[in-house]
Amino acid sequence: MKLVKRMLLLLVGVGLLVACTENVETLENPDVEEDIWITDEAPLKIGFAMDTLKEERWLKDKALFETAIESHGLEVEIAAANGDDALQIAQAEEMIQNGIDLLVIVPHNAEATAAIVHKAHGAGIKVIAYDRLVKNAEIDLYVSFDNEKVGELQAEAMMKLVPKGNYVFIGGAPTDNNAHLLKKGVFNALQPAIDRGDIKIIYDEWTEDWNPEYAFAHMAEALEINDNQIDAVISANDATAGGAIEALEAQGLAGVIPVAGQDAELAAVRRIVDGTQMMTVYKPIQDLSEQVAALAVHLAQDKEFHPTVSINNGKSEVPAVLLEPVAVNNDNLRDTIIADGFHSEDDVYGTE
Repeated sequence: MKLVKRMLLLLVGVGLLVACTENVETLENPDVEEDIWITDEAPLKIGFAMDTLKEERWLKDKALFETAIESHGLEVEIAAANGDDALQIAQAEEMIQNGIDLLVIVPHNAEATAAIVHKAHGAGIKVIAYDRLVKNAEIDLYVSFDNEKVGELQAEAMMKLVPKGNYVFIGGAPTDNNAHLLKKGVFNALQPAIDRGDIKIIYDEWTEDWNPEYAFAHMAEALEINDNQIDAVISANDATAGGAIEALEAQGLAGVIPVAGQDAELAAVRRIVDGTQMMTVYKPIQDLSEQVAALAVHLAQDKEFHPTVSINNGKSEVPAVLLEPVAVNNDNLRDTIIADGFHSEDDVYGTE
């Protein structure tokens, strides 16, 4: 990486709130001093290799991350592969060839994208995994939400409403490490009730590429093989929850069988207002994008950052920053999602 004459140095203290998980320590307010360089050549460039822009959530991430990087006076190059592993690798390789100073990646396939990390490191470029962990590679930093906690929040909210009964679990994409973490959190929370015989998991299936159409098919199958005798549905995100709810609607059961999701997508929040979805888990992605941007600037300048939290990705203990998710239902929509400006009150409660 080439850095030329420093003309301006701006020191910014970045406070990071990190959730405590079972296997990691809590890190609070590390001192991260961020050097913003303005040079007589091109500014630093950050590459952002995204899995997809087919979901509302990731469109928001793209816009927020781009704004955050540009606010520091840096350039950003963004590409989305929309679920195509080979394309994501090719896009990242092109960014590396174009001379990016650091790569931020949202992997589609947690294992396949290890090849991207190897290529970046071979070119002397550090890599941050954004929200999703890359497996079996020496990642420089992983910044996400506590995804096990997301699953726990879903299960805990559902058990308050349905303490006993037949549960369906509609999982996420098996290639996404977050889907596995979320499922672990769900089943960790449910296990005592399962052991007591209060809750029975009568259907459990992954959903390829988080595709709502596949989630619809899974829910329809679960209803058919169980003769509609289902008491609760936990879906891995709001898109799969939407597919499941469509299948319930076809049987006249939307709003009768409660459904949990995550991501706080607008359609899901509106379903919560309408009563067809019971809850979602809100992840303040503006905090995520801003903190990844600040840390990208820091690492791109070869400055060290040593969080005490780490996550094992099958290759090494990856330094990690984990943010706290928030359970949201009809009672706290205004105090969370709307208060943060994630969705406006008009968008949530309006007719348009």
